[in-house]
Amino acid sequence: MRYLIIGAGAVGGAIGGRLFESGHDVVLVARGAHAAALREHGLRLHTPEAVLTLPVPVIEGPDAYRPRPDDVLVLAVKTQDSVAALDAWAPVAGGAPLVCAQNGVANERLALRRFPHVYGMCVWLPSQFLRAGEVTAPCAPLTGMLHLGRYPGGADDTARQISADLTASRFLSPVVPDVMRWKYAKLLANLANAVEALSGPPAAPPLTEVVAAARAEGVAVLDAAGLAYASEEEQARLRGDRMRIRQADGEERVGGSSWQSLRRGTGSIEADYLNGEIVLLGRRFGVPVPVNEALQRLAVECARAGRPPGSLPPAELAARTGVA
Repeated sequence: MRYLIIGAGAVGGAIGGRLFESGHDVVLVARGAHAAALREHGLRLHTPEAVLTLPVPVIEGPDAYRPRPDDVLVLAVKTQDSVAALDAWAPVAGGAPLVCAQNGVANERLALRRFPHVYGMCVWLPSQFLRAGEVTAPCAPLTGMLHLGRYPGGADDTARQISADLTASRFLSPVVPDVMRWKYAKLLANLANAVEALSGPPAAPPLTEVVAAARAEGVAVLDAAGLAYASEEEQARLRGDRMRIRQADGEERVGGSSWQSLRRGTGSIEADYLNGEIVLLGRRFGVPVPVNEALQRLAVECARAGRPPGSLPPAELAARTGVA
């Protein structure tokens, strides 16, 4: 298989870099300064063991794509960028399988409108992308946990082959028939992303109280909708101690994907498809979700205004979400 990584940022760069390191054919899709740095210096993948310089081939878009029958497309852009990416790649990709290596639960449905073979991937992969050409994957001994399965359900030989390649590339990658159950569990965890991006790590009250309230709303909504999700105990049992973050001494403390969006000043943030997914389901099933509504609104406002991460005082966030 050849892996085309559409969106070679934190998640895409870590997955593509590890696959390339273990001998698989990989092409990274990137733009602008990131693409230029990748071409000139290769992908610099910072891991707990070493800083790897990987000469992964890179293209900037579908115009430069030359399809092969063994191609697998891995969509690793943020959800707010999915439609543009899917519309650009569907006309040239033929019947190639497409893997949604993304947070949230909206991408697979968007992809299935355009691609005949869609796979969900639940991404537990702490990773960082702040500088062009460089990605940090700080977990060891495994780089991440990537549940994989067909969408809307099931498993097949393609999923098993992708899983085998990922397993040989320092990932735990179970093939599961119910991948969306794992992605809904990850959605509940991702409700804290906006809190971290707006006000910093939720390590103490009142931020821990905001996160707990957002999650409680999420659980209530998923239960009302009849949507299954893996338990925290089930996730922890599978992960075990195989994914320990080993940040290098002196490295900047970096937050999750939403924090990094504000840090890079992208002007957009994924809250519409994380907290906003809970808002959507709450409205559909008549469950009040005021904390997630506030987090969605505040995160989007902050991103559009170009405010840096952590710029909203915790007490103010608690007050504006109604938790205080």
